[in-house]
This record gives sequence, structure tokens and C-alpha cells, in this order.
Amino acid sequence: IPGMLNNAKVWQRVVPHLGDQADIRVADVCAASSIADMRDQAWAALADVPAQAPLVLAGFSMGGYVALDMLAHPARPVQALALISTSGRVETPETLVHREKTMSAIQADFDRTVQNLLKWNTHQDKPDQIEEVRQLMLDVGAQTALRQLRAVMGRSDHRQHMPHWSLPVSVLCGEHDQVLPPVHSQELAQAFPNSQLHLLPDCGHMLPIEQSATLALQLSSLMNSIQSST
Repeated sequence: IPGMLNNAKVWQRVVPHLGDQADIRVADVCAASSIADMRDQAWAALADVPAQAPLVLAGFSMGGYVALDMLAHPARPVQALALISTSGRVETPETLVHREKTMSAIQADFDRTVQNLLKWNTHQDKPDQIEEVRQLMLDVGAQTALRQLRAVMGRSDHRQHMPHWSLPVSVLCGEHDQVLPPVHSQELAQAFPNSQLHLLPDCGHMLPIEQSATLALQLSSLMNSIQSST
């Protein structure tokens, strides 16, 4: 499940590393106006998957919020979960003010706002990665960004459920993530009873682009773990 100002292309560096290990579906949540709508669209993308097939959800950033909402409103069992550069927290008065400022900036000058966001989203000064992220955000567009910000602002709090979700959970975060710093991932890993935390060096927020091979390796390991237990 992609993050804010992302689409399926955010996974394009990861998917080739997984080969034919899984039937990979990338949820298209760009038209949704709430996390609940994104959840329903993600479940709809899995409607034709056989009930006996093991299911692994992987949510990046905003997609992590969607994945947690899918667990809270299950359409079918989930065997494992990967939470990537995301958080279990909800909005505070301070973060809501920040969101409102970002929305105003997007409405005033979207291209300039994207340019300003780049320094927060990536860690290493790699022109190809920076340009990939910039183009990804521009392709998604201002109106989708505004819808997603409003959706994130209204997301549900699932922290009370996490200790009761016993499925294997892999929590991944870049050590230099400035958007959702590692403390968010540390809290997630502590909340789930069967979790593993992976902090990736030399990586910022855009983990699927900055550390695609490492992310694919961790996803592959997660899938192997549930296959060996069945």
C-alpha cells in the first residue's frame, strides 16, 4: 500500500527483487478521501485471491495507517504484516497545525512545496533517487495530496488493539527518517507481541526507493516465515 503523494511506482524498485515468490498487488488509493475508503479499496484489490492463500500486507508511511485499519476491519485473515516508515500514533493539536500549513502551501504553490519536501524525505544526496521521488510526487498531484492529508488527519487510533494482534510483524524504518523518526517504529515494535524491528542505516523516509533491495529481502523473509509455519 503506497504512502502519501505516492502511487504504485513507489514499489517499482522493490517488486523485481521478489521475483515470482508472491502474487503482488499494489493498492490504488489515490482517489480515496479517507483511510476507511483506502482500506476498502485495498480489500477490493484482493477480492479474487483464494481464501486459502496466505496474505501478507505491506504498508508504507500512510499505507501503514491503511494496513492497520485493514487489520481492525478484516475482510479475510492476514498472516503477516510489514509496517514501513510509519507510525501508530494519531494526530495531536501540534501536528494538525503542521498539516494545515502544508495544505496551505500546496494550494499556493504545489511545485515549490514538493521541492521543499524532498529534503525531508530522502537522506543520501543521490540525484537519481531525488528526481524519482520528485517526479512521483508531481505525478500524484496537488488535489490528491490535499485529500490524503485530510484522510490522515482523521485516521483512527488502533494502539489498543495491537497487543492482541499476534501475527508476525516486521517493522522497518530508516535511521535518518525525518518525516516519521525511528521512535515511531520503536513504539510499533513494542506494541505488537510478535514483531521484529529493523532500523536501516544511510536511509531516510523513502525506504522503498532508498533501500529497495534490503526491503525486498525483509519482505521475502517475512513471507518465508509464514510458509514454513503452515
